Amino acid sequence: MAQLTCQNLTLKYDGKPIVEDLNFTIHAGDYLCIVGENGSGKSTLMKTLLGLHREYNGVMETGDGLKANEIGYLPQQTIVQKDFPASVKEIVLSGCQGRCGWRPFYTKEEKQLAMKNMERMGILALENRCYRELSGGQMQRVLLARALCATQKLLLLDEPVSGLDPKVTAEMYQLIQRLNREDKITIVMVSHDIAAAVRYASHILHIGEWVFFGTKQEYINSSVYRGFNKTEGSNNLAEKTEEQAAGRKDVRE
Repeated sequence: MAQLTCQNLTLKYDGKPIVEDLNFTIHAGDYLCIVGENGSGKSTLMKTLLGLHREYNGVMETGDGLKANEIGYLPQQTIVQKDFPASVKEIVLSGCQGRCGWRPFYTKEEKQLAMKNMERMGILALENRCYRELSGGQMQRVLLARALCATQKLLLLDEPVSGLDPKVTAEMYQLIQRLNREDKITIVMVSHDIAAAVRYASHILHIGEWVFFGTKQEYINSSVYRGFNKTEGSNNLAEKTEEQAAGRKDVRE
């Protein structure tokens, strides 16, 4: 059963359409990457899925028992967020707020969940450190642990490796892949990195001048993929990525 279905979805900004007639379905266990040109509406789509952007037409439905407060979200980081004067533990715990309602405190179970997710992300030793003193990679692990406190079903990640060095980027991709494959958490990730998208994702949603939704292999074989890489001046990368993806057996096949 689908966790999220969008039919004829048109996103607007100040009343003007920016993305039109999107149709896609996300099932439990999928790893969907949203790619496309800069300014094509990828982050706006993410906010729409979260209910943070309400200028749209069309149908957007959740299913498979998924509730709005059971979606974890890792947003793009801003300068203000990076300078937030709170401890790692406080930030991770704040991911439980969606289940607190009017209750002004965290339960023992919620505190244990925060500890568990800090351990999963390898940051338990940092629990009392100030967030703004951390490295970029450590910050992203903290925010991922926070998002995991909100869900065991669906994670929405908006450019989670932006600004990270190659080593930390690879580590972050591996963490996300493990959450998807081992913990069976559905991943929806906005990415500008086509090579990473076709390496890790099970499905691709491409928006912008070209629109496409399908499996990774269908995307690799599509004119949308070839046309986008040609426009970006990345023919060599496209060929290399296609060869790598074709030679790698997908775990879902």
